[in-house]
Amino acid sequence: MRKNRLLLLFFTTICSCVFGQERNEIIQQRVEFIAEQSESEELDLTNIFDQLNYFYDNPINLNNTNPDELRSLGLLTEVQITDALLHIERFGKFISIYELQSLKYWDLNTISLVLPFIKVDDRLENLHITFKDAIKNGKIEWYTRYQRTPERKKGYTPVSDSILNNSNGYYHGNADKYYTRFRYTYRTNISLGFTAEKDPGEEFFKGSQKNGFDYYSFHAFYKGGKYVRAVAAGDYQIQIGQGLNTWSGYAFGKSADIFSSKKAANLLRPYTSVDENRFFRGGAAIIGYKKWNLLTFYSNKKIDGSGINDSLTDDLEFVTTIDLSGLHRTNSEIAKKNKLSEQVIGNYVSYNSTRFNAGIAVVNQQYNQPLQKDTVPYNLYAFRGKNTTAISGDYNFVLKNVNFFGEVSYSTHSKSFAQLHGLMAILDPSVSISVIYRNYSKGYFSFYNNGFSEGSNTQNESGLFSGIKVRLAPAWSVSSYIDFFKFPWLKYQVDAPSKGYEFLVQPTYKPNKVFEIYARFRQQVRQKNSRDSDGTITPIEDVVQNNYRLNMSYKVLESFTLKSRVEYVTINRKSSPAEDGWIFTQDILFKPKKLPFDLTLRYALFDTDSYDSRIYTFENNALYVFSIPAYYYQGSRAYALVRFSFLRHCDLWIRYGTYLYANKNAISSGAEEIKGSKKSDITVQLRVSF
Repeated sequence: MRKNRLLLLFFTTICSCVFGQERNEIIQQRVEFIAEQSESEELDLTNIFDQLNYFYDNPINLNNTNPDELRSLGLLTEVQITDALLHIERFGKFISIYELQSLKYWDLNTISLVLPFIKVDDRLENLHITFKDAIKNGKIEWYTRYQRTPERKKGYTPVSDSILNNSNGYYHGNADKYYTRFRYTYRTNISLGFTAEKDPGEEFFKGSQKNGFDYYSFHAFYKGGKYVRAVAAGDYQIQIGQGLNTWSGYAFGKSADIFSSKKAANLLRPYTSVDENRFFRGGAAIIGYKKWNLLTFYSNKKIDGSGINDSLTDDLEFVTTIDLSGLHRTNSEIAKKNKLSEQVIGNYVSYNSTRFNAGIAVVNQQYNQPLQKDTVPYNLYAFRGKNTTAISGDYNFVLKNVNFFGEVSYSTHSKSFAQLHGLMAILDPSVSISVIYRNYSKGYFSFYNNGFSEGSNTQNESGLFSGIKVRLAPAWSVSSYIDFFKFPWLKYQVDAPSKGYEFLVQPTYKPNKVFEIYARFRQQVRQKNSRDSDGTITPIEDVVQNNYRLNMSYKVLESFTLKSRVEYVTINRKSSPAEDGWIFTQDILFKPKKLPFDLTLRYALFDTDSYDSRIYTFENNALYVFSIPAYYYQGSRAYALVRFSFLRHCDLWIRYGTYLYANKNAISSGAEEIKGSKKSDITVQLRVSF
């Protein structure tokens, strides 16, 4: 009896802790991981956010789930997924959520992490979808958003039509950014919707954009049949294996969470983001029989590019550059729009069981015009031509407490291979490890890949990654990894084969549900061209970057949280003086449960020697707005975000942020230049949901 009472107390404490957390805290951690890895301010992680947000509102029933659904959470290892499913096979359905403690590889942290997204219910979900249920229980959301930088940039200076039409230094449209999104969903089974966006500087209902927005996206998606398991029309995403062959959308990479290094593929899903490139447009379906699935898909869409025109027809003869920015503001950007047609046809056959799954994919990809990149040495092995096919096989299985996984892919145009093999093991409930080996040939290429890598492409790289996570005591844990990598051929701004490594260690102290502090040290050594070149032969040199971070979060009251962070970065290379930079941020979050609004404030101070020593930091913004700016030079930054809920179905977000730079008379350069030392940003977003 005493034991049961203790268990009850234990889980009551955990549940109150977890459900007291804001959903955005967990999702924010994942978004930050991707931001740190990609070092980009222009990420759109709508699909990842959508997924976790949905499971927060509609928890997965552990008694009626499958490996794919649990993988789509992105929070569980393969060993833990198998552990839960085998538990059901051996002992029957879970009686209550408290039974999770009996799982061998689910420690307290794992349970805490996934509790908001799972449930235990012995009732089977109704697999039969009726039109009446879909209408009655479906969810409708409509978003509309406005964003702008109030300070005038040089590109918006009023000029005569003759200058505007003959210069690339001025934008045709205004500085406003518009976004709207409508979506109807019924559980994860049905999704219908459209998304539209106009970027700053693009025209709206005139000139080159007579149809209004610059970007439109539509989709219709169904999932849930016995044999026709999923169908997608319009815009959709495909994810296969470990991303060597085909993977549209973003994926987790190296981070303090060592398990995020393995990809969890979500085979077919609707596309709702505004990234104008990494998606497919056409149709796709998954046909299934027992444990076998066949995914077949077709995509045909226009993409931006520039190259050499035919002297007689003035049509594009071949393409030298593919533009993935999605921006159409200046004459040159508008001229690149939709210059190239891309077609992708693919099939993927897979076998899926609790402990083992494997698949074979054949994906053909082609352009209507040949791609011929500039003939510079680092492009020697770049893809040239119109057509290539990627053939791949992937596997994933669990043997006791070890999960083995991998993929091998072959590119037909260059007869080159890419391969990745890895394992993750829970050696003890308090010790976990991860090891991944990859080898991507110089000539390997597929249009849509996103394999685990140090570089931006799944090409011209080999490496070995190993990570460990140790729980030293109930309040203490340590995560660490080291990744050695080589690039056997030249890269952009690296005129020789190069190598390097990245090391990270992060101890975390979390004594209770209201306080957490962690320290992080990351050292990255990469080789780049020396800045002391005499113009003949450019030697390469080690560039050593060290990042030191201390992060603290303290929930003073149930509705009042403080978050503080200080980060220091140093950069050393022989050909330049040593650089450093630091940033301090203080966040105040006020989220009273009984009031219809919440408030987020930040004040930051930063000082870096140059753009090279910039520091990326996640910022809170309106729902589905991902803000990960780089802080550089000297100055301060502040923003305020208010969310107000009204009329039961409406939410309004208003955000204002500003940079104040020291000793600067101008910010940025070219068309983005702002005279003065101040740069601000405004976001206003309305959501109506039923």
